[in-house]
Amino acid sequence: MARNSYFQFKQFRVEQGLTAMKITTDACILGARAEVENRQAILDVGAGTGLLSLMAAQRSTARIDAVELDDQAAIQARENFSASPWQNRLTLHHCPIQSFRPEKRYDCILSNPPFFENAFKAPCDKRSLARHTDSLSFLDLAETIDRLLSEEGKAWILLPVASSPLFLQALHRATRLRLERTIAVRSSDTHKDHRHLLVLGRSECEHELERITIYSEHPVYTAEAMALLRDYYLKL
Repeated sequence: MARNSYFQFKQFRVEQGLTAMKITTDACILGARAEVENRQAILDVGAGTGLLSLMAAQRSTARIDAVELDDQAAIQARENFSASPWQNRLTLHHCPIQSFRPEKRYDCILSNPPFFENAFKAPCDKRSLARHTDSLSFLDLAETIDRLLSEEGKAWILLPVASSPLFLQALHRATRLRLERTIAVRSSDTHKDHRHLLVLGRSECEHELERITIYSEHPVYTAEAMALLRDYYLKL
């Protein structure tokens, strides 16, 4: 996906010139795959441009709270919300998620969090903040989800395959949440899985494994990817 200063979707536009981490196909897969329909209260942890909140707003009638730490990203997300058709249902909170203390819990939590632990940091400080767990450790994220997810709620978390075990260790150590589903994402049939979409909840259901293949041959999307993204992408 080209990293332009904006990305135009069918029903909204995402300006991203101020943010370190640009829109990715993987994030769009998360936004399109998450089950947000019939949800009443959605939380977007580490909102960035506000992409996940906007995608959720398009497919739901929920009220959506988005929390973002970075100053410039918070400005960008707020502007994107204001320019969208759903501005009355979208609220940006500029603060660390650790100090976010709403008076309610959420039946859906979405997050494409910082994911590199103990790795060499990129030269750009803002990009490092967005991509590393220094500002939001996996333990903090797990405890946040446990604190803010309703009893029947589901959390949808996008992580690199190598980071998933580290996050799940923190989840099992600090909470009673369960991994209900793993959706493995790969670029094509000839590539290994590169992302895990983890679905968390409190039920005792048996773990399910799914897979999404994005391209049949780059840049041609598979039928399953087109079905997911068709309501959002202009050219599908």
